[in-house]
Amino acid sequence: MDNTSTSMGEIREVREVQGLGRQAFCDMRGVPKQTLINVENGRNEPSFKVMKKIVDAFPQYTMWLMHEGVNEEAGQISPQIEKARADLKKTGTDTN
Repeated sequence: MDNTSTSMGEIREVREVQGLGRQAFCDMRGVPKQTLINVENGRNEPSFKVMKKIVDAFPQYTMWLMHEGVNEEAGQISPQIEKARADLKKTGTDTN
């Protein structure tokens, strides 16, 4: 994957870590369900319009979606970091 494209699995990871099914995500962001299915299954690359809708809703994942990078100090995380934080909160070992 190059530095400017988003793989189909990345959008799915964001959606899933936020606890959203496809329909709920599409309703929330105004994305046609078939568009999301096509992107998640690798048939289409997400358009700029779709990516904007996603990063507008979940700005903490912008750097990760666009460049596969994170900068926690700047609030830029990955779904894996979000999941780890949620798991720590469930076990009571979160220090924040």
